[in-house]
Amino acid sequence: MHFTLHNGQVIPAVGLGTFQGDEGNSQVKATVLAALKQGYRHIDTAAAYGNEREVGSAIKESGVPREELFITTKLAQTWHKPSDVAEALERSLADLQLDYGMGNYIAW
Repeated sequence: MHFTLHNGQVIPAVGLGTFQGDEGNSQVKATVLAALKQGYRHIDTAAAYGNEREVGSAIKESGVPREELFITTKLAQTWHKPSDVAEALERSLADLQLDYGMGNYIAW
């Protein structure tokens, strides 16, 4: 099941959120990897969660083609100045080991 956005992009109706696992971020990579193996294609994370590197490692290790994934992240509250946005997004992409994201939101 999915939703089609106004620009024609398709977003899976169900995604995996990566905020505050039971043991901090120590299980994030394994959890994301397991979710991807089970068919999840939408992963939601944020720089403020402190786990974009783990999410990126799981995506890379999974072998799932990038074009099959819908990855969302959030702009941390400390990066809301217009002059900071590009750098913040570049940092997230680097931590996620991705060339592009799909959804970038402002976290309040």
